[in-house]
Amino acid sequence: MRRISMLCAAAGLAVTAFVSASPAEASYHLIRWQDSGFCQIWDESIPTTPWPAGYHRASASVPTFIDALAVKDAALKSGSCTW
Repeated sequence: MRRISMLCAAAGLAVTAFVSASPAEASYHLIRWQDSGFCQIWDESIPTTPWPAGYHRASASVPTFIDALAVKDAALKSGSCTW
């Protein structure tokens, strides 16, 4: 019985290590709230939509959060988003 417990524990650790080692495939885009003009980075891996519904998508998808920050910075400098 002890061998089975140790085998299960080792298998669980191996699966955990494998899952945590694989990179996350997330993408991001910019949303702009219609009432305030505030822009926000939205993670597309979140299964829900932003709440409340007074927003629109303000950019195309980018692969990393750093790229999304660059898109937001450009939108702030051009004046299409408020801080």
